[in-house]
Amino acid sequence: MNWEALLTQLGATATDLALKLVGALLILIIGGKLIGFLIKRLNKSKKFSKIDKSVQSFVNSFLKIALWVLLIISAAGVLGIPMSSFVTLLTTAGVAIGLALQGALSNLAGGVIILLFRPFRVGDYIETCGLSGTVEGITVFYTVLLTPDNKRITLPNGTLTNSPILNYSDQEDRRVDLEFSVAYNSDIEQVDEILKQVAEKHEKVKKNPAPFARLLRQDPSALVFVLRAWCESDDYWTVYFDLNEAGKKALDANGIAIPFPQLDVHLDHKN
Repeated sequence: MNWEALLTQLGATATDLALKLVGALLILIIGGKLIGFLIKRLNKSKKFSKIDKSVQSFVNSFLKIALWVLLIISAAGVLGIPMSSFVTLLTTAGVAIGLALQGALSNLAGGVIILLFRPFRVGDYIETCGLSGTVEGITVFYTVLLTPDNKRITLPNGTLTNSPILNYSDQEDRRVDLEFSVAYNSDIEQVDEILKQVAEKHEKVKKNPAPFARLLRQDPSALVFVLRAWCESDDYWTVYFDLNEAGKKALDANGIAIPFPQLDVHLDHKN
């Protein structure tokens, strides 16, 4: 056996393989930097910024995945892996991964459905699956919510598309419903008028539909009145808290008592 020729051949093979590895590594590094640059440029472009934010979030996520897949295929080509073999490998792996990641594929389909039917958009305040928050982003697989106390919730898109979604921001106007309890000896018409005037005086309450106040029910210890007023969705919480405080002050100012729970006890004296 010609050991010298064998060593020369092994050296050449090792050198060729090392060069291919370096080339593939450079492609991954430079390609990764280029992908990041392209994504940033895309986000800064005026035309892209005019697109709905929900679509922007999804496109960013999808584009990153697609470009990285192409980059890995390019690196595999530099290593000398035949494209036919690589495609066969990807197909086989895709079937196996697809079976293992059925949930991920369901999330991908869910993301597409969300973009097509738009039950909510980025910036909307929604409630679903017992959780609520403002939609911060819609990616390929997940939707991210930000709660009012600044907690981040990540929800699978597949779960969202199969769950009821309450969108508080979809409509321009929203109704504020408040309840006030007063003593049984209170004048019903007077309480109605006081609560209506409180709502009518608030600058953010809409005149049409007009504020509504009526006796809602008779609890064991109090008469319960409801006050309903319409406002813009963005002003909901401002109007809610303002009317709650103003209603209490107006009732106090007019001598309308807000009772504590009461209980009548009857004693039956037997000889």
